[in-house]
Amino acid sequence: MEEAAAAVGALPPATTAAAAAAAGAEPSVGAAGSSPRRLLALLGAKLCTWHIWKTIVLGQMLSMFICGTAITSQYLAEKYQVNTPMLQSFINYFLLLLVYTTMLVFRTGSDNLWQILKQRWWKYIIVGLADVEANYMIVKAYQYTTLTSVQLLDCFGIPLMMALSWFILRARYRLIHFVAVGICLLGVGTMVGADILSGRQEGEGSDVVIGDVLVLLAASLYAISNVSEEYIVKNLSRVEFLGMVGLYGTIISGLQLAIVEHKDIMKIQWNWKIALLFTAFALCMFGLYSFMPVVIKVTSATSVNLAILTSDLYSFFLGLFLFLYKFSGLYIVSFVIIMVGFTLYCSTPTQTAEPRALPQPSSAGLDNAALKLEENDGDTPAVAVQFSRGETVVVSTN
Repeated sequence: MEEAAAAVGALPPATTAAAAAAAGAEPSVGAAGSSPRRLLALLGAKLCTWHIWKTIVLGQMLSMFICGTAITSQYLAEKYQVNTPMLQSFINYFLLLLVYTTMLVFRTGSDNLWQILKQRWWKYIIVGLADVEANYMIVKAYQYTTLTSVQLLDCFGIPLMMALSWFILRARYRLIHFVAVGICLLGVGTMVGADILSGRQEGEGSDVVIGDVLVLLAASLYAISNVSEEYIVKNLSRVEFLGMVGLYGTIISGLQLAIVEHKDIMKIQWNWKIALLFTAFALCMFGLYSFMPVVIKVTSATSVNLAILTSDLYSFFLGLFLFLYKFSGLYIVSFVIIMVGFTLYCSTPTQTAEPRALPQPSSAGLDNAALKLEENDGDTPAVAVQFSRGETVVVSTN
């Protein structure tokens, strides 16, 4: 051992780092040297991987879907005075019902729709209710508060999502994850500053307090829905999540639609342009819901929500041509900051805590206990140990 240690110590630093990398260990800063070039090379090698680029591309695809829903909704509201968020959501949930719930109906075994309803029906009611109301509240909030408040308060869902992931999914974060989230939130702050300078805050709203409360509630419900989605997608299946959300989302949004929006629907002056905008919104929303579980399975719910922070920027860039927004260089700066934070977050995977071992029973509780000790080694027989008063009987199961 001393000779081997001496031999390793005689190797140059680059060889030592290479040997550590080959053994599966990360080379230390000392092994890589203190040169800034080597540090940058290590950082570049860590960031420029297929997983990082795939995550970035997938996240920005989700942002484009959200951008499509925002642009079509704004066109309906500003050009045709159509404000029917629940009708638009109902169409999306109905499409999910037609596609994914139907797939569950024709499945066999424990993955069949009827078996899922027997085992987990009440859990999906909670998930469906959270998803439907989050979509409704965030759209409703724009009628009461400003765009600035919505953008800032909606970020409340990210730390809440991290907390839920910590306790429910047992995710464990490192310092770089908290730094990355802080950088992303700084990018959102820069974007809000650009909105104020360009005059996009659009007044102060009719009742700011109600609007802000709606945004906070929507962010909380989105956090619950997305963390539940991550758990279901990674432990059950994507089709099950989408099928059950489509089923309960259609029922809940349909009832709410009949109660709160039936008068607004009657006022719509239907034509092919309005129908086309509704269709475009439904397709973008359906694409978002269908594609998001794929991205969450590759990354996490928190990572996805950091990625879609850029959706407002895509909406702004399109609004430069469609709605004649005023341009500000701060939008470019905010986009770069958000992307840097998102890339840093994805550069280091989160850890999953092991479940705690159950405490061993005390000696007072062993009177009538039966313990079965199973060994993974095939050569060792399983043994059952039975405890009775005054004696111990050992019985081999083989």
